[in-house]
Amino acid sequence: MPASRSRLLLASLGIAGICGAFAFTDARPPEGADDWKVHDMDRPQPAMVTPGVPGTATTPGTAPSDAIVLLGKGSGLDAWKNGKWNVGNDGVMKVVPGSGDNHTRQSFGDCQFHIEWKVPADRECDGQKGCNSGIFFLDRYEVQIVGSNPNQTFPDGQAGSLFGQYPPMVNPCRPNGEWNTFDIVFTAPRFDGDGKLISPANTTLLFNGVLVLDHAENMGITVFGSRAKYSPHEPTGPIRIQDHGDPLEFANIWVRPLPARARAW
Repeated sequence: MPASRSRLLLASLGIAGICGAFAFTDARPPEGADDWKVHDMDRPQPAMVTPGVPGTATTPGTAPSDAIVLLGKGSGLDAWKNGKWNVGNDGVMKVVPGSGDNHTRQSFGDCQFHIEWKVPADRECDGQKGCNSGIFFLDRYEVQIVGSNPNQTFPDGQAGSLFGQYPPMVNPCRPNGEWNTFDIVFTAPRFDGDGKLISPANTTLLFNGVLVLDHAENMGITVFGSRAKYSPHEPTGPIRIQDHGDPLEFANIWVRPLPARARAW
């Protein structure tokens, strides 16, 4: 065979080999796995969701179309147990100091959670005093809310911390009088039938669009001044917002319960 034809044949075989390696119909998973092929057009399409309007420093946003709205314009306090907090037609909920924490009526486990919060412009923040609140998932695991621009306090108590455990990676807090946004992905802990911890809780937080907690592994139930530890509990629970004695304001609160993580195939 002439050298030129030999080179052409080898090149053709190489191309065929490459194409064969990327043939979608041959990319089946092992026997016993879910039966989707790679790029399988029979696989269900993702549901369409209309995104909400993002909030700004001056104006709260709106929820996506598939979210459970816990607080929005005209929603009142229907989703909350403590009716003593104030809420206006503008959808802004205000802590009434001394009235107690507020719990959602509904319970949640793994979820995407969104909240916008503001410290009144005339408040003075002095460490943990004057500008404090918090979000507790399953009524136990706290992400800290506190005015932090400016405010010197212990780093694992700054805004966006897993309280008493992990400081935020950076501090993107806006000044008092402006709205801050938390977007949180929370994964609840798992326990076996004997109450033994199988997998810990896990928290990711985008604070005003900035990643400050990246799959942070919760060390246990939030406590003040002591190392956290786990004790078994139900897989779901209410989300609690703390009354720490300060008149913080909240808006555009919504949650999306998350399904079990799907396998690729």
